[in-house]
Amino acid sequence: MKWTKDALWAGAVLAGVYVLTVLQGPPLEFSGFALIVVTCALLAFRRRFPIWVAFGTMVGCGVYYPFAGSAGPLLATFVVALYSVAATGRLVVAIGIAVLAMAGIVLGEAASPVRHLDNISMFMLVGWLVAVIALGAVSHGRRALVAEAEKRATSEERLRIARELHDVLAHNISLINVQASAALHRTGQETDALTAIKQASKDALRELRATLGVLRQVDEQAPTRPPGLGQLSDLVERTRATGLAVTVDGEPRALPAEVDLAAYRIIQEALTNVTRHASARAVTVRIQYDDKDMRVRIDDDGHGAPGGGFDEGNGIRGMTERARSVGGELTVRGGATGTRVSARLPIGGDL
Repeated sequence: MKWTKDALWAGAVLAGVYVLTVLQGPPLEFSGFALIVVTCALLAFRRRFPIWVAFGTMVGCGVYYPFAGSAGPLLATFVVALYSVAATGRLVVAIGIAVLAMAGIVLGEAASPVRHLDNISMFMLVGWLVAVIALGAVSHGRRALVAEAEKRATSEERLRIARELHDVLAHNISLINVQASAALHRTGQETDALTAIKQASKDALRELRATLGVLRQVDEQAPTRPPGLGQLSDLVERTRATGLAVTVDGEPRALPAEVDLAAYRIIQEALTNVTRHASARAVTVRIQYDDKDMRVRIDDDGHGAPGGGFDEGNGIRGMTERARSVGGELTVRGGATGTRVSARLPIGGDL
């Protein structure tokens, strides 16, 4: 595709140079026409071999003007080639080629008995060369910024999806593990444990399909709406099924989608870590709001050793990243009487 565009661009330049040359000067001889065709044709290779094309167009112009004809804008081919060199990031090379071209013009004018370019024309030519090199450098910088932004956006999206997958799988698989252990060790509770396992696995598959649907971008019947505090009651019930006493203080309310998801995932991860690591019997989830922020606090009565007994690898780091992603902050404090997870998430002043 790029080859076709470059070939069309070279053809357009050839047509323009030829027409203007015929209109401006005396009849064009075959040698002059051949030089115009060859020099313009080099532009078809300007992306693949920008430096060689710049030298080739410079030589073509250097032969054409003294020997084949003084009229016509063939110099435009060298200008385009010089821009292409600068646009690839080879700024020093482009400046060197421009200096070499100007040196050749100055020496040619000095050696010629007839002056072809006056001082004003020489100054304008230098200005054009400086301008096209600057434009090429700006174009290269803009493309580099766009590429970096796209790379950063891709990395952030991968990180977001990784967090979603971790939160979905860690929470639900932890519940399945706890209920499976209950089914093995608690006589008479097998049915309840298996029911909880069934529900947890169903929820895990539903959220996993919703997350992967972002990658597949296909139309599915599975719900793709991200979870939020509206599903907090379901989350609490699933956690209670493990035998953990969970109390909720505060009601969900309308929130920005990103904050709603972050608050839900922080509570989910905190409950998951309590279930897996803290050996707690009771957990309290508190949700509070003010004009600009919401605060989420999860307290448990487990073995609150330094670090909270939490998953240092992904648990605390994942919750911290959730809070920071929406401009908030998170702290975890552990002690002999339990662990406290506190998060502040900005919600704006219009809620």
